[in-house]
Amino acid sequence: MMKPLFFAIALVVAIQVNAQSVDTVKKSPVRTLTLQQYNAYLKGEGGSEMAMVAEINHYPMPDKVLKLKKELDLSPIQIKNIETANNYMRRRRLQIGGSIISTEKALDSLFRTRKMDDGKLIFYTNRYGLYQGELKNAILQACFATEKQLTPQQIKRFEALQKPN
Repeated sequence: MMKPLFFAIALVVAIQVNAQSVDTVKKSPVRTLTLQQYNAYLKGEGGSEMAMVAEINHYPMPDKVLKLKKELDLSPIQIKNIETANNYMRRRRLQIGGSIISTEKALDSLFRTRKMDDGKLIFYTNRYGLYQGELKNAILQACFATEKQLTPQQIKRFEALQKPN
């Protein structure tokens, strides 16, 4: 009785470990980015963590607000304006994400081929910093524009809906 039970448990564990390892084996086309980071930049979803300063101060992300437009009873004008902010943010995230990927590839190539020098290192790291700043600005601008469209009651309702039950 114990051997079949032990075998069944071992089989289930082995299947789960294999399923997890298949996900982690998939490699990013850019060695210096995880597959998750690479896909987020490629899809225009990178940098969401940069919105924290806005969100903790009641300036919500536009995409999150739009998902709850019915629950928040947004007017057509509010929806249009928040969609505009969201589209701007998404467009900038796509542009900047592509630039971050290109810069990571360039840095990796320069180091891998041993062609890095002080000037190139300064150039690419400053460029990378610029892209990070632009990304944060685009996200925070969208949060700022979204907050301007909402009433205090809608913001309170939005935050209540975001809290886990």
